Amino acid sequence: MLESDDTSQRHILTPSSLNRLVRDLLGDVFPLVWIEGELSNVAKPASGHLYFTLKDSGAQVRCAMFKMKAATLRFRPVDGMQVLVRAKVGLYEPRGEFQLVAESMEPAGEGALQREFEQLKARLDAEGLFAQARKRPLPRYARRIGVITSATGAAVRDVLSVMARRWPLADVEVLPVPVQGREAPAAIVAMLSKASASQRYDVLLLTRGGGSLEDLWAFNDEKVARAIHASAVPVVSAVGHEIDFSIADFVADLRAPTPSAAAELLVPDAAAISRHLQQLQQRLLTLQQRKLQAHAQRVDHLFARLQAQRPQARLARDHERLLHLQRRLSAVLREQSQRRHTRLERLHARLLALHPRARLPLLARRLAEQDQRLRRAIAYTLERQQTALRHAGHALHSVSPLATLERGYAILFDDAGQVVRSSANVSDGDTVKARLADGELKLRVLGE
Repeated sequence: MLESDDTSQRHILTPSSLNRLVRDLLGDVFPLVWIEGELSNVAKPASGHLYFTLKDSGAQVRCAMFKMKAATLRFRPVDGMQVLVRAKVGLYEPRGEFQLVAESMEPAGEGALQREFEQLKARLDAEGLFAQARKRPLPRYARRIGVITSATGAAVRDVLSVMARRWPLADVEVLPVPVQGREAPAAIVAMLSKASASQRYDVLLLTRGGGSLEDLWAFNDEKVARAIHASAVPVVSAVGHEIDFSIADFVADLRAPTPSAAAELLVPDAAAISRHLQQLQQRLLTLQQRKLQAHAQRVDHLFARLQAQRPQARLARDHERLLHLQRRLSAVLREQSQRRHTRLERLHARLLALHPRARLPLLARRLAEQDQRLRRAIAYTLERQQTALRHAGHALHSVSPLATLERGYAILFDDAGQVVRSSANVSDGDTVKARLADGELKLRVLGE
């Protein structure tokens, strides 16, 4: 704020308040900005913050990237590296120094390529080149496969090795092209067009090994993408490692994470198919055996039916049936005869039981049994009563005075025969009788 000419209205700032005001003004005026330059004075102290200077040929600016943002960097910043920084414009208040507070940072060349990649990807996606509906299925057993790649790279060796091991019956042809550099996109487009027009291949594999974004850039070319889209035969793309994605991957009918994985997807496993064929053969043999057994049983059944319809067989069967009925009739007659005999024996026994002479022994036995039972009951009752009487005598004796005398006690009687119950009932010189268990004693009362 400018100083007023009127000293009475003067507003005085301190260095701290001035720096704070400038910081706020810069933050309000400038949004996040992208700035490209060369790194210098890169320092990362123990705090985890990153401090550096961003410069070009004519100027430089001090920058800071705090710990949380610095931890997200996917590369190691070093002096001399050209980078693209997204930052807030600010002021370091304690020193009053103009600085940038970085939010993100990436290598300048890679960042530009990445933006170009995203723009092309969005445009082709909007045109429908990535649509899942247009992607074609791969042939299950490809007879001839064209591999568009470098003839000297590791990718072609991996592909040929995997295909030879898994499915030697496939005819694999290497269609050599450069896979990086300025001439690579045009060569790839020409080979795709030639292979598609030849109608020689069942499927095409476009592949190369891993590398940087710049190394893989030929597969992010728009002409290559449109050539893949225009191919008359299915195209499999296997560019780089599993984490690498190219425009060719999105346009192709199938994307494989690595060249070796693409080879495994393109050809079946001969060993697995051999095992499957053996299983099918075993199932076929089992089904044939079951059908033969079923037909043999049917023939036996039809032969038995044919034999059963012959007159001699019918006569033999009827004769066997007649014999069986005769045996059953004889058994029934024997059973009925036995039942009648048993019934007659029971009636005879009942008649004998009703005769008076036959009843006398029975009644005598019953009378003897009743006499024995009565005698046993009388003896049992007498024994019980004697036992009860003994118990009662013992109980009565236990409360009898005689029992008390037997324990050494005595009962005193006066001359009148009355029991002396207290010393007050007798006087000095009186005569008393003491009753003991085995007799009596005459006693005289003596005074004290």
